[in-house]
Amino acid sequence: MIWMRAGGSADVDRIREIAALSEGAAQWPSDEYEKLFATEGVQARTVLLVEQDGKVQGFLIGRCVDLEWEIENIAVNPAVQRHGLGTLLLKEFLRSVRTRHGTNVFLEVRESNRAARLLYEKAGFVEAGRRKDYYHQPDEDAMVLKFSFSR
Repeated sequence: MIWMRAGGSADVDRIREIAALSEGAAQWPSDEYEKLFATEGVQARTVLLVEQDGKVQGFLIGRCVDLEWEIENIAVNPAVQRHGLGTLLLKEFLRSVRTRHGTNVFLEVRESNRAARLLYEKAGFVEAGRRKDYYHQPDEDAMVLKFSFSR
């Protein structure tokens, strides 16, 4: 059974574990994950989790600035990739942003990450720009993608 839910501080270890296993995920320092659920200085952030058979298998972290949102990190456990969990996370996030009257969603993705680019393209994201040498190890440009809600 697949279940979507909001993340909480008890999920930090599993989120870190999935990120470490996922080549395409942003690799944040450990304290950044702890800050996601800190009550002081909280930004408008959303942490969505997807569970399969009672175990967290993926996450999406997004933040809001005014009415625009950014997907900061998304990852699915490699053992269950290509089963639609990333699509479910992305669709639920976009649904949530729409209900909050968001206007646009942005993200950066490695140009070489074809699987992620295909996921975003199918969801309606389009290229909005590039960031030269944004990624390291290996050095690579980022494609900036944008999803706009029709009004």
